[in-house]
Amino acid sequence: MFAASFSISPQDLCNLIGTDTAPSIIDVRRRDAYESSTGVLPASIWHDPAEAEQWSATLDRARPIIVACKAGHELSQMVAAGMRERGYDAKILAGGYAAWSEAGLPLVDKVALMRFAPERPSLWVTRRRPKIDRVACPWLIRRFLDPQARILYVDPPDVPAVARESGAVPFDIEGIELSHEGPRCTFDTMLKIFGLENEPSLARLALIVRGADTARPELAAEAAGLHAVSLGLSVLAGDDDHGMIG
Repeated sequence: MFAASFSISPQDLCNLIGTDTAPSIIDVRRRDAYESSTGVLPASIWHDPAEAEQWSATLDRARPIIVACKAGHELSQMVAAGMRERGYDAKILAGGYAAWSEAGLPLVDKVALMRFAPERPSLWVTRRRPKIDRVACPWLIRRFLDPQARILYVDPPDVPAVARESGAVPFDIEGIELSHEGPRCTFDTMLKIFGLENEPSLARLALIVRGADTARPELAAEAAGLHAVSLGLSVLAGDDDHGMIG
């Protein structure tokens, strides 16, 4: 739980993204500013600030909320204050998007996000019995792209057909965009497409995932351990594919 302050710094928020205690991040920039932007805060969702009373009723009151606008002034202040009045643990992102960008913190490529996940919750599909890449990719999707994302695990030959029938985004199968590229794994591909490959902690994690997933443990000291853990968890999970990523 956050302290009682009215704001959170960009670096402190960045440190929380990807963790189990990450807050809900609400983008309340004016519609024209949002639509003309090239990047969005990781795991954020845009809402019209003028309709805050309506959409805030759909949010989890038990989860802290960070409200972000262009510079941390009237829009985020207004929305956060109204939410606090209604009993939410709401704070503003100090300095808004301007401060986040000035600090050199990562933004998700909005064009890519809207191409693959234009609606929430987004739907994704991949092969059953997930191992390293198919555990790491759902983690990335839910922690940095869409916290509400749904993941379908199906028999490998049926992934393309299920994707066509359901509208789900297929990943980690041959012949599609979100898959291996040469010596790089699907996790690498997703980081590149969504503009996150230069974020230091994700770049380090990608090296570990790549080493474990492509049988190159020399890439990172942790790769062999991740491979062993993945095999053990797969045995324990059996047919419970979602148990592997829970």
